[in-house]
Amino acid sequence: MKPSFSDIDLYPVISTSGENPEEPVRILRELLKTDIKVVQLREKKQTKTERARLAEVFRKMTLAKNVLLIINDDIDIALDSSADGVHLGNDDMPLKEARKLAPNLIIGKSCHSVEEALAAEAEGASYINIGPIFKTPTKEGMNPVGLDLISEVKKITSLPFTVMGGIDKNNLKDVVSAGAKRVAMVRGFIGKDIPKKTAELYQVYRTALKEYLLKGETS
Repeated sequence: MKPSFSDIDLYPVISTSGENPEEPVRILRELLKTDIKVVQLREKKQTKTERARLAEVFRKMTLAKNVLLIINDDIDIALDSSADGVHLGNDDMPLKEARKLAPNLIIGKSCHSVEEALAAEAEGASYINIGPIFKTPTKEGMNPVGLDLISEVKKITSLPFTVMGGIDKNNLKDVVSAGAKRVAMVRGFIGKDIPKKTAELYQVYRTALKEYLLKGETS
C-alpha cells in the first residue's frame, strides 16, 4: 500500500546533468533498496520526449515498491504516466488551472515566503515546498530563505510542507530541529553507495526528529 504524502520523511529529487540518460534510472534503482516513500523526477536537461520515457520507467519501478512518484513541472507527463503527483514552480502552469485538470492529483507548489505559502494553500495545493533553505547550485540567483521560515510556515498552514535547498548530511539536523518533517534533497542521493548514504541520512533524520518531538513539539 502506497503511503499518503503526509507520511513521507526524506524526499529524493532525481536531477542529473543529463549526460548519461540512464543515470536517473540507476539512481532510482538504488533508492528503491532503501526506506524512501516518495521520489521526484526532475530532469531539466532532457527533452520532453526523454522525460516522458523516463516517467513511464519510473512509474513501473515505483509501483512495484509502493513508492509515490512526483513529476517536476509537467502536468501532461504526470497524467500520461499515471504518476501520483506533479510539483509546480513559479514559472509552470498556474496552480488553479492544474487543479482543474487533475482534481485528484497530488500537487506541490514551490514557495519562498509566508505569503506564497498561504496563496498556494488557497489555490488548492496538496503540499508546499519551502526553499531554498540554504544556498544551492540548483537554484542559482535565488537568495536562501533561511531556517526561520520553516517555523513561520508551520504556524500558518495545515498543509504538509517540504523543505529543500542546500540541505545535506551536515545540516539536516538543523533543518529538522527548526520544524521540518519532510526534507527534499538532490545532492544527498547521487553518486556511488546510494543505499549507504540514504541509511546515514535516515539515521541523522530520525535522531533529530526524536529529539525535536521530545521537546514537546509536534511533527
